[in-house]
Formats: sequence, C-alpha cells, structure tokens
Amino acid sequence: MFVARWQIDARFGHKQVVVESLQKWEAEIGGKAGFPKGRIITGSVGALEATIEHEFEVASLADLEAMWTKIAKVEAHKEWSKSLEPHVVSGSTRWT
Repeated sequence: MFVARWQIDARFGHKQVVVESLQKWEAEIGGKAGFPKGRIITGSVGALEATIEHEFEVASLADLEAMWTKIAKVEAHKEWSKSLEPHVVSGSTRWT
C-alpha cells in the first residue's frame, strides 16, 4: 500500500474554492472511478501557501492506473475540471 498524492496550486484568494471543489469531486465523482475516500491537506509551514494536496491510499500502481483510466471516461470529471480551471495556477498539478 502507498499514498498517491495529487498536488495543485490555487490562485491567490481562491484556495477555499479549490478545497470545496475537491471535496465535491470526492463526494460526487471520484468514487465512480474507484478512488477511495482521501484526505485534503493545505498549509503554509514548510509548504507553499497555495499548494493543496489530495491524498489517497492505494494498494498498487496498477490500481491507481486503473482508477486514472476509469476517471478519464467519466463525463462529470471533465466538466468538473473545466469549472476548477479558473481557480488554479495553470500547469501546477502533479501526482507524487
């Protein structure tokens, strides 16, 4: 088991909107692709103020890749991504 962490930077003044959007994604969309309940982390001590992390415990890379494949086919995920875009720093997203 390991932690898959999706990181994204919010635009100045948009952090709460991004956190709420991630919570909505988890409740309404992520489960459709098999994502487990995750943990959303933000902070400013030792981390960038704008960075938001959404962590998921997954059993294997194969499981994570299967989730990514499924989520790409969920239309609500595509729409959610478009609605999130104005609130984040372009190009700041990454998986670790």
